[in-house]
Amino acid sequence: MKLLLFTGVSLWSLASARSSASVVQTGSISTPAGTVEITKEEQCACRELRASFAKNVILPGQANYTEQTKDYYWDVRADLSPACVFVPETADAVASAIEIFSSCNAQFAVRGGGHMNYPGSNNIDGGVLVALSSLNSYTVNKDSIDVGPGLNWYNVYTALESHGRVAIGGRMKTIGVPGLTLIGGFHYFNNKYGYAMDNVLSYDVVLGNGTQVTAAKDSHPDLFWALKGGANNYGVVTKFTLKTYSVPKVTSTIQMFNESAFPQFFDAMCHSAMVDEEDPTAAGMIATVSYNVTTKVASASLLGVQEGVSMPPSKFANFSSIPATMRINNVTTMGQWSSELDSPKQMFRVMFSHKTMKPDSETILSIYKAWKAAVEQISDVEGLYPTFVLNEITPSSLRVANTNGVGNVWGLKAEPLMIWQFSTGWALSQDDLRVEAWSQQLTERLHAINQEKGIASEFVYMGDAGGWQDPFVGFPAENVNRMRDIRAAYDPSKTFSRLNWGGFKLGM
Repeated sequence: MKLLLFTGVSLWSLASARSSASVVQTGSISTPAGTVEITKEEQCACRELRASFAKNVILPGQANYTEQTKDYYWDVRADLSPACVFVPETADAVASAIEIFSSCNAQFAVRGGGHMNYPGSNNIDGGVLVALSSLNSYTVNKDSIDVGPGLNWYNVYTALESHGRVAIGGRMKTIGVPGLTLIGGFHYFNNKYGYAMDNVLSYDVVLGNGTQVTAAKDSHPDLFWALKGGANNYGVVTKFTLKTYSVPKVTSTIQMFNESAFPQFFDAMCHSAMVDEEDPTAAGMIATVSYNVTTKVASASLLGVQEGVSMPPSKFANFSSIPATMRINNVTTMGQWSSELDSPKQMFRVMFSHKTMKPDSETILSIYKAWKAAVEQISDVEGLYPTFVLNEITPSSLRVANTNGVGNVWGLKAEPLMIWQFSTGWALSQDDLRVEAWSQQLTERLHAINQEKGIASEFVYMGDAGGWQDPFVGFPAENVNRMRDIRAAYDPSKTFSRLNWGGFKLGM
């Protein structure tokens, strides 16, 4: 049974519509949405790139332009119209491109897997799109793997499968390696091995002046630390070396629950987050509630994975004791499991909003009820697909960074937290502002209640954040100041804050 996932929800149909931009005209691009102006700076960059890398530059109207500017993107809202697309095949080519952007003073965007879901985070209107899809090589080592930023996590898991090893990366197959790794990285095995960022042994980075460096524990250690959750504030990573672990088999569980079981479901989630073991069995989940605005029926799903062949998987005993409408356990491999979990691209316009709190099942139930009632306010929005998602942060998952001699930019104490998230899909651009305002206002109102209760955390995870949210507010102030100092040292011309503005950027 193949599952199509929308932030952890099972979907059973796929419909997408795509359109392509027309050929570039002088100073502008004509698109179905109107005309996008191209400045002389971006014209300069496209011209210089074509002079050096003619076969790697795609202009509007040429073959593959639509594929690179739309088809690679998860969220329809990310479909923009760059002046040209550059598809480098080597790290040296990336370095040359960054030098060109700097000399031309041209705006640019960088795309890995294309999963970050707000406009401008990994695409651009009128600027240059650097598409990393051709940097897709890998090398399997004894206890690590070198991967290019053009790979997704399914590529990584299948590359390691014959070796009986796994890397700590994304939970859905189409998520790209670079974005998830640079913002933190939720995986099923966080509770034992930490986050994706905690498992990077080295980064090959192109800096804002075109210089290439390798950041590791004993080479540019300040940059090495800053890249662990610091997003795209420092350069373009052209290779990640990831630690791997011997996990030849995993046990999976798929469980579905009706609304009467939600109090027990939320109890089990909070209990899982609060478990604190020194040497835990690696296990984790995607936990989601979906609500059908037509039938008014809500259901919860648990997609869990545990290392080893325990059948049923012991770490999900609290969920397995709840009456379920469906329960399937299976012994498989990480590659086989991830092959069944698709997150369809170009299916929706998608808005994320979330906050974090100390685990409290009664409060989570009240948040769910408030969200369900609020969904009715926008139930007339065409194509509305609302979901309520929970992600646990366990003490043991945070202890990895606190004890490995490197740390990460999150700087969180080893204590349990729960991320509660609203993921909202819809069909038409005319509803963008309405859905965004609804999601932001509801999120902030419920977070304010948690602040009054004293159970709110200000931590915001970039991978589940709305474009309006500021993740850096939840980092320790000393970490943010250190990140700014590192940015000033490695990107003094501010290439990655002045010319590359997409994604979550440090303030000045």
